[in-house]
Amino acid sequence: MPDPNHGSVWTEISIDSPGEYAETLYALFGRHADGGVAIEESGGYNPDEGESPDPNTPVMVRGYLSNDDTTGDRITQIEVGLRLISHLYQLPELKIGEVAEEDWRKQVFEPIRVGKRLFIAPANSKEKPSPGEIHIPLEPGMAFGTGQHPTTRTCLQMIEEVVTGGEKVLDVGCGSGILSIAALLCGAESSLGLDVEQEAIDASLENLARAGVGDRAKVVIESHPGEIAADGEFDLVFANISSKIVIELSPELTRAASESGQLILSGFMAERLSEVQEVYEAQGFEFTKVQQSGDWMAVVATRSK
Repeated sequence: MPDPNHGSVWTEISIDSPGEYAETLYALFGRHADGGVAIEESGGYNPDEGESPDPNTPVMVRGYLSNDDTTGDRITQIEVGLRLISHLYQLPELKIGEVAEEDWRKQVFEPIRVGKRLFIAPANSKEKPSPGEIHIPLEPGMAFGTGQHPTTRTCLQMIEEVVTGGEKVLDVGCGSGILSIAALLCGAESSLGLDVEQEAIDASLENLARAGVGDRAKVVIESHPGEIAADGEFDLVFANISSKIVIELSPELTRAASESGQLILSGFMAERLSEVQEVYEAQGFEFTKVQQSGDWMAVVATRSK
């Protein structure tokens, strides 16, 4: 259990994996790790230039579980899933440890480049952005979103493509705030971020301020955009969450979009694409761009003409 005299202590789990299994492990960890999951891989490459990480270099999937009466059971469920995956590929043993939240926040993730101009790195990173690059000075935190996961990277690429300047942005399930930050630095006018976790709210506010765009952003605890987002108010609506939530919130997400507004939806796997598409077509939207990264999908949707 966490020591109340020394702040929160999290159970940290991690495993090395070939890149092809990283997304499966991410999904497995994500079902049970309530403190966040990350895929850590080599940076310094640009997908838009045809570059990719060395396929022979393992990635690390890392997750964090809050310490309570369910922690042991959740680890057991993860280990059961790992044994099933090991029928296809013999994975190494799961590493289990503890980490204080304040120490975890100090970890430095490797800078990465996304799209044509986005450079994601801590403010104190030794590697600096090149001329013309947009620096997103994101610090690690328990909230999801450092640009490492395929869905985040793909959403960032789409944001860079669709933001032309002056947009009002709604970011549902904002996590670390990375998508809002990218949109604002690319020229969007304002953003409203929603999340259900106070950890995410705090991380978003800190990261937005660090990026110098906090004065143009608002972040609130809320699960349903319909409670706070006016109909037709937003030019861009982001939801990088899960197929279940993306489907459940489809009426509210589509209502929040302006007549010419665009949705960027992700967090779901390829096998759910047709289901998600059917739901949004029923709301009067068509998928104008569909992009796959591994098993994960991201789409841009606009109102049908």
